Amino acid sequence: MPSSVPSAPRRVARILRTSLFAQVLCALVLGIAVGKLWPGFAADLQPLGDGFTRLIKTIISPLVFCVVVVGIAKAGDLKAFGRIGLKALIWFEAASTLALIIGLLAANVVQPGSGMHVDPSTLSTKAVDAKTGGGSLPSTTEFVLNALPTSFIGAFAENELLQVLILACLVGAALLHLGHTKVPKVLPAIEQAQEIIFAIVGFVMRLAPIAVFGAMAVLIGQYGLGVIETYAKLIILCYVAAALFIALLAVALRVVTGLSLWRFLRYIREEMLLALGTASTESVMPRVMQKLRRAGARDDAVGLVLPTGYSFNLDGASLYLSIGTLFIAQAVGVDLSLGQQITVVLVLMLTSKGMAGIPGSAFLALSATASSLGAIPAGAVALLLGVDRIMDSMRVVTNLLGNCVAVFAVSRWEGALDLDRAKRVLRGEVVAEEVVADEETEGAEGTEGTSVPEGKVPVAP
Repeated sequence: MPSSVPSAPRRVARILRTSLFAQVLCALVLGIAVGKLWPGFAADLQPLGDGFTRLIKTIISPLVFCVVVVGIAKAGDLKAFGRIGLKALIWFEAASTLALIIGLLAANVVQPGSGMHVDPSTLSTKAVDAKTGGGSLPSTTEFVLNALPTSFIGAFAENELLQVLILACLVGAALLHLGHTKVPKVLPAIEQAQEIIFAIVGFVMRLAPIAVFGAMAVLIGQYGLGVIETYAKLIILCYVAAALFIALLAVALRVVTGLSLWRFLRYIREEMLLALGTASTESVMPRVMQKLRRAGARDDAVGLVLPTGYSFNLDGASLYLSIGTLFIAQAVGVDLSLGQQITVVLVLMLTSKGMAGIPGSAFLALSATASSLGAIPAGAVALLLGVDRIMDSMRVVTNLLGNCVAVFAVSRWEGALDLDRAKRVLRGEVVAEEVVADEETEGAEGTEGTSVPEGKVPVAP
């Protein structure tokens, strides 16, 4: 009698066909192998990752607009939306400041740059200028003004998230003011547009393994694995400091909401692996928004907190900048006093808020910090050029988890989190009454790419 249990090759094939996590993981390993064995060929694969990122960026602005407008209109309380925004900014400032302090403490204890004895006269700013394209970080005034849209269409065309957020808030407020009787067709149209965008996300995500393969092959082909040996002490320190910060995030999430960060990490494992492979949190933003909504966070909280976090809450970048500043100071033999290190924190608290979307922003922030201290040669920033790309994984994971924890925490404070639903979703429990709605949504969105264990049913958005 033939066995009903499928053979091992068939099970593997089924997993690869249905699980986005398995597809991306295989693409990651394959990309590393190709980059190591054929670095010349790997360099030509850059368009694979860039093309995927472009497709994702195309739908981020309209998605944020739709989610925020629908969230405000359905919540029916503009004051609550304002409170969510204020609480999010307070959380972001506290989290990024904590990341800066952890980075400084770690760099003081381990001293990753000590013993390098780099001669500052041998360093040139040309390499840094080439990396940053001669750009500069905006001042506080410029940052505020740039957040205000000059054109309704321009905000979407230039993919300016803060401008899109402001427009969405204005439209949502106008819908509340006019009421459903005066404009009965507008909100349903925006809701339908949102469903179309999520369907597009489902189509684009099928290309994720190809994007990860190309991005990883380019990384290994360009930098090789030797750079890890040269900067081993710095790399290990940054990743250990990030792990400590994430552990503190887990504690904060448990205290504020009672949720497990480990379970949440398993819940978004596909998105996390994709973000690691493409070195971009933007590539997973639509899917993460979708999953946070499914996990019980209200639309208005998700729509405001997560996109704002992408611009304000760069916890991983804050860790890297504080460690990097002390690393280059130690490498050139400059001993920074306590007062100077406090200045580093204050300067980075400002410069890290204007980094999002600017090429070479980390080097611009480091250069600005070095200039404010007056003790570190500007060319010393070039010491981090060889290792910067290796740090992307640390920054991506920390930034993404930091923003997701912020969504849950702020939602909990504002009463915008269905805690029971969140716990059930993160545990992967069956919710029978939601099966039909979920299947209808999944049909509209395309394949989610996850393998669902027997007896389990995905939770509806």
